[in-house]
Amino acid sequence: MCWPHQQLDPSDIERLGRQRPPCFSNIWSELAFGFSIVMSQILAEYCISGSNVLIPTLVKELHIPAASVVWPSTALSIVVASTLLIFGRLGEMYGGYVLYVAGVGWLTVASTIAGFSQTWLMLIICRALQGFALAAFLPSGIMILGSTYRPGPRKNLAFSVYGACAALGFFAGVFFSGLCSQFTTWRWYYFLGAILSAITTISSYFSIPSDYAERTQSKVRMDWAGCCLSIPGIVMLVFSIAECSYAPQGWRTPYIPICFSLGIVFLGILVYVEGWVVKNPLLPGDLFAVKYITPLVISLFFLYGSLGIYLLYANLYMSEIMGAGPMQIVAWSAPMGVGGLILSITGGLIMHKISGTILMFISCVGYAGSGLFFALIPKGGIYWGFLFPAMICATVGIDLSFNIANIFITTNMPKAKQGLAGALNNCTIQLGNAICLGFADMIKSETGYLGEFKSYKAVFWLQTGLALVGALLVVFFVRIHQAKSDLTVDEREELGRREQVLIVRECEEKI
Repeated sequence: MCWPHQQLDPSDIERLGRQRPPCFSNIWSELAFGFSIVMSQILAEYCISGSNVLIPTLVKELHIPAASVVWPSTALSIVVASTLLIFGRLGEMYGGYVLYVAGVGWLTVASTIAGFSQTWLMLIICRALQGFALAAFLPSGIMILGSTYRPGPRKNLAFSVYGACAALGFFAGVFFSGLCSQFTTWRWYYFLGAILSAITTISSYFSIPSDYAERTQSKVRMDWAGCCLSIPGIVMLVFSIAECSYAPQGWRTPYIPICFSLGIVFLGILVYVEGWVVKNPLLPGDLFAVKYITPLVISLFFLYGSLGIYLLYANLYMSEIMGAGPMQIVAWSAPMGVGGLILSITGGLIMHKISGTILMFISCVGYAGSGLFFALIPKGGIYWGFLFPAMICATVGIDLSFNIANIFITTNMPKAKQGLAGALNNCTIQLGNAICLGFADMIKSETGYLGEFKSYKAVFWLQTGLALVGALLVVFFVRIHQAKSDLTVDEREELGRREQVLIVRECEEKI
């Protein structure tokens, strides 16, 4: 955003990687900026985690049928997954500032309306509306952070605090949803979310530097073909997978295979159009030319899918199998919030010293462990022997992988594509959550004859297997170095152009 393109020696690069970006006049302006950006993580996780805890209460008060019990969670994931790349492109066209402020502002409106919901269908529609807000501010938040901070320890710390606030938001969602369910009404969970969103909107408007004028001068254009193909493709594919377990005749219900087939067809056409027809695709092919990014994204799909299963089914298991009330679930989930804060900030201080591959493998072990402890817990199993280590493993998994992926992707993308960088990781999260959660529901439905206890066990074994697949991909195909101070992609390209010019001049002089 404000760094000069110049040839620097290693000591200069190291110094720039540690100092405050020149767009901030003082520490207070940087802290205000930081608060506004990290609130996007708190708000996103608040919306996701709290919804899972509210499900038992909503089923009773809004009479949600069994076939629709996953939709308060899935509706948001489908909307976010299908529109993230589109909002990422809009961020590249109009700037992260506009999309970010508009996103948190829209979340204020959608959360307020959700709190007044009178039927389960109205609530699900409001959850979908919240999804548009998350799709707008999540990629633009990463875009703003990635453009503001250059590679180095300060960027690592900024992204680690950003990731730590995901853990804080997760626990805030669990805490306030449990509190509201037990002592007031579930509606206050959404009203509190609206209040936090309104505060963030005001803070963001005044503290985030506007990049609107700079971005509108770019030649980036919307890929309308990609929009028209990606949205129906993703929606129908995820809908068919998520709904098949609750359809009257499962996969034999006519609309399930029809939606699944149409989703595959739309996505197949999308791949062809994006790869060989349009000039400015939503997901450019050169993105995957970055070394190791393809296996990393595939691995993250399985890991984030594992997390989505854990977040929903761990809450359901504690509620339905262990008989825990809302506030007891809050207490049992506390290690995820506290551990996430400690782990994320600690990770930011060591990422420039330890290989990213090693940290990713530790993250994979965490994902697998969170499912394994739940899969092995016997009837009457104690909290400290099974649930507590599962909570610790879960926070090790998400906090390390999320920060490493964001830093790796944004560091390897030029400034003009930071919106895409922000959309890619979040799109992987939402697609992994929605699709893998759909398969988990299938497992739960197909193993129902074993009894509820063993049926939940089967779901957690699926979660463990997905995490192990992600771990194998990381071990054999992903290599990420330490996140040290370095030139940005734009600076390296500028340096390469200057060297080429010098070579040409030397050749001309010899001739």
